Amino acid sequence: MRISTPSCLCPFLVCLCFIQRCYGASHHLPSKVLSSKNGTKLANGETEVHHRPKRGWIWNQFFVLEEHLGTEAQYVGKLHSNSDKGDGSVRYILSGDGAGSIFVIDEVTGDIHATKSLDRESKSHYVLHAQALDRNTEEALEPKSEFIIKVQDINDNAPTFPDGLFVATVPEMSEVGTSVLQVTASDADDPTYGNSARIVYSVLQGQPYFSIDPKTGIIRTALSEMDREAREHYTVVIQAKDMAGQVGGLSGSTTINITLTDVNDNPPMFPQKNYQLYVPESAQVGKPVGKIKANDDDLGINADIKYSIINSEGANTFSISTERDTREGIISLKKPLNYERKKTYTLHIEGTNTHVDPRFSYLGSFKDTATLKITVGDVDEAPVFSVDHYIMDVYENSPSGTEVGAVTARDPDSRNSPVRYFLDSKEEGVRYFRIDESSGLIRTTQSLDREDMSWHNITVMASEVDNPSLLSHVPVTVQVLDVNDNPPEIATDEEVIVCESSKPGQVIQTVTAVDKDDFANGQRFSFALPSQLPVNPNFTLKDNEDSSASIIARRRRFNHQTQELYELPIVVWDGGEPLLSGTSTLTLRVCPCQRHGRIRMCQGEAFLSSAGLSTGALIAILLCIVILLVIVVLFITLRRSKKEPLIISEEDIRENVVTYDDEGGGEEDTEAFDIIALRNPAAAEELKFRRDIRPEARKHCAPPRSHRSVTVELDEVDVHEFIKQRLVEADMDTSVPPYDSLQTYAYEGQGSPTGSVSPLDTPGTQSEQDYNYLDDWGPQFQKLAELYGEAESEVTA
Repeated sequence: MRISTPSCLCPFLVCLCFIQRCYGASHHLPSKVLSSKNGTKLANGETEVHHRPKRGWIWNQFFVLEEHLGTEAQYVGKLHSNSDKGDGSVRYILSGDGAGSIFVIDEVTGDIHATKSLDRESKSHYVLHAQALDRNTEEALEPKSEFIIKVQDINDNAPTFPDGLFVATVPEMSEVGTSVLQVTASDADDPTYGNSARIVYSVLQGQPYFSIDPKTGIIRTALSEMDREAREHYTVVIQAKDMAGQVGGLSGSTTINITLTDVNDNPPMFPQKNYQLYVPESAQVGKPVGKIKANDDDLGINADIKYSIINSEGANTFSISTERDTREGIISLKKPLNYERKKTYTLHIEGTNTHVDPRFSYLGSFKDTATLKITVGDVDEAPVFSVDHYIMDVYENSPSGTEVGAVTARDPDSRNSPVRYFLDSKEEGVRYFRIDESSGLIRTTQSLDREDMSWHNITVMASEVDNPSLLSHVPVTVQVLDVNDNPPEIATDEEVIVCESSKPGQVIQTVTAVDKDDFANGQRFSFALPSQLPVNPNFTLKDNEDSSASIIARRRRFNHQTQELYELPIVVWDGGEPLLSGTSTLTLRVCPCQRHGRIRMCQGEAFLSSAGLSTGALIAILLCIVILLVIVVLFITLRRSKKEPLIISEEDIRENVVTYDDEGGGEEDTEAFDIIALRNPAAAEELKFRRDIRPEARKHCAPPRSHRSVTVELDEVDVHEFIKQRLVEADMDTSVPPYDSLQTYAYEGQGSPTGSVSPLDTPGTQSEQDYNYLDDWGPQFQKLAELYGEAESEVTA
C-alpha cells in the first residue's frame, strides 16, 4: 500500500509528500506482510531462486480537515495493496463509519474522498475497514483491515462563559490585589492541537478599578481605598480570547456586577452644632420632649449610634435614648420642670458609633457632639401641697367636731392665687370627716371606734379660686388611737376536759385572756375567782402572773355518771387605764381518761361526729338500733312466756345435770346466792326448799359493803360436809324425780397460806391504797378501779 497525502496544506503533510516521491514505494512502512518463496533449476545446475514480492496493506494515519467549504470532494488518501499490478484486477471495498455516505473509495485506484463537510466537535474520528478482492474470482487478496480517519481541528469555536452573568462583592477600602471572583471560559476546539483552545483573559471594561489574571481568570482590585459612599456598584466586562490572544483568535465576553460592601469608615456627624427646644413646664416625667439626630454615611450596624448627655446640668434633668429604626436620639424628662425656679437648660449631646473598626482608627474618633438649649415655658399649674402624704391621728370615742389635722397647698405660679380645699366625695371616709375649704382644717363628723376601724384613708383636693379646673390631690391617712374601753375575756370558747382520775392539786388547764384594745392597754392580765361566790369545793384558780392562769382540781376523782358538767366563773383584769375587768364562765366536762390524761371517750355525740357521719346517717343508725332493741325485747318476752315441762317424756327417765347460766353480778349483785348459808348449816336447816323446782322470785337484800359488820364470825363447819348431807337428803327423798340436782357453790376452799382473795370475810378497815394503777392494766380493770375508788371516797367522806 502506498500513502498518498492530500494537498500539502500544512508543513507536516508537505514533508510527507516529499519523502514519498524521493524514496518510492519500496520504502513504505508495512503494517502487515504476507510472503512465499519458490526456486527454478538452471542449465549449469544451479538453482535460481525467485523471491515472491511481499503482499500487504501499507498506510499511515489519515487526516481530513473539518469545515471543508470547497465544491469538490475533499481528498483524504489512497489505499493500495502490493498485489495490485495496476491492471485493474484488484477491487477495493470500504466499510465502517460513514462509508458510502461521507467517505467514498475508487474501487480501481483506492483513492478515498470525503463528500461532506465534517465537524470535529461533533465527531473527532471515524473507524473504517478496507478489503482488496480479485475482481474476477472475488477472492480476498488481503485480509480485512481496520484504519482510522481523524478529523483535523481548525479554530472554528470561540470561548464561552457557561455560568452567564456574575455577581460579586468586595469590602470597600480593600487593599490592592484583593481577590474578588474567578471566572472560567471554555473552548470547544481541540486543546491538544495548536492554540485553538488556549485562552487568555483581559478586562474590556472596569479599569482602573479591577484587573484580571490572564491565565487563571481571577479578578482583583486594582485601586486602593475605593469608597462605597462615593461609588457602590461597578460593572466589569471580561474577555476570553483563544489562539493565546494572537491576532485572528476568536473571543467571548461576560459581565460581572461588583458591589462594594460597607465598613465603618465614617464617623457620625450632627448636621449643625447648636439646637434649640421649647418644653412647657407641665411636661410629664418620663415622656419624650424632643429628638435630635446625627448622620452616618455607613450602613447597618456600622451606622448604629449611641447618644449621651455629657454635662451634669442636662443629665440630672433629662435623659436620651436611641430609636432603633430611625437612629434618632429621643430626649425625655427625668424630673418635673418649674418655670419659676429655672427657665433654661443647656445639654451637651454626644453621638458615638457602637461598632468601631480598629483598621480605621487613623481617621479619628468616631463620635461627634452638639449643643441643645432647652427653654422652659410658663404654664398655669395646679396648687401644690406642702407634703406628698399626710398622716394624722385622733382618739377613739372623741366627740363629733374634734380637730384631726390640717393640710396646706399653695399656687406655684408667680401670682400666688388663693386655694380652696375639699374632700373627694367618692370615698367612704367622707362620712367620718369634713374639711374647712379655706384653712384646710380636718374635723370628725361622728365618734370613731378603733375596734371597728383603726385606719381611715381620705383624699383632699385643692384648686385655685381663679381657675377651679386645675386640681391637685393628696392622700391623708387618719389613725384612730386606742382608749381602754373593752374589758378582757377568756381566750378559749371550748369546753375544758376534766379526767375522772384527777387528783387534788392537779392542773386541769391553763387559760389566757384576750382584749379588743391594743397592746398598750391589754398587755398584762390578772385572774381570780369571783369573791362574792362561796368557795368552790371542786376547783380553784392560780394566777401565774404571766397573763395566764391555771385551773387546779381540789377533790380526788370525778365521776361523769354522777355529774358530767361543771361551770367555773373567772374574773380577769387588764392593765389599762382605767382598769377594766370581765367575767367569763368556763364549762368543764368530766370524761374517762387513759393514762397520761389521754381521753378515752367523752361524749357519744362527739364520737359520732368525729367519724364524719352526716345527720341523715346518724338518724338511720339510731332507727336501726331501735328496731333491733324492739326485736330483742319481743324475743325475750316470748321465751319467758313459754313454759317447758319438767320431764319431756315418760320414757326419758335418766340422770340429768341441770346447768344454770348464772355468772353472778359480783359484789353488787344482791340477788345472788348467799354463801353465808353454807357457813351456817343450822340456819339453813330451817329454810329447806326444793332445789329441783324453780323458786319464787326472792330478793336477798344484803347490806352495803361499806356498812357490813366486821364482827360476824363465820361458823367453821366444813362446807363439804354440808354438801354431802344435802346430797343424801335428795337421794332419800321419794317425792322428787329420780335424778341428781347438782348445785355449784363459789367456794374456794380453806387452808391457803395467803388466805382468801375474796373481800367477803375481810374484817379489816378500808385501805388507803391508790387504785389508779389498775388503769394501766387495760379496760378489763377499769370498772374495778372505779368501784374501789368510789368506795374509798365514800369512806373518806
